[in-house]
Amino acid sequence: MPACNVSLQVIPLVKENEVYPVVDQVIEFIAASGVKYTVGPMETTMEGELDQLLEIVKQAQEICKEAGAERILSVIKIDYSTGGVTIDEKVGKYKV
Repeated sequence: MPACNVSLQVIPLVKENEVYPVVDQVIEFIAASGVKYTVGPMETTMEGELDQLLEIVKQAQEICKEAGAERILSVIKIDYSTGGVTIDEKVGKYKV
């Protein structure tokens, strides 16, 4: 299966001062997964096999739950092409 991009924004419904620490846990998990990823101000974009990335999205919900969120709002975007799609082909020309 060709590489695709999945962007994930998680908003754990926890106390306001706990939101960033929970999001940091999710980003740490993504980093440890070994997939290529880019952290943005509103979401994290990952590159890899769709099934693996969707499993990361699923685990992100569990991380938030284990951190005390009784509810998690998530926004997920998928860019899938039969020929594959990479983060670099989209934003590489903008990197300085």
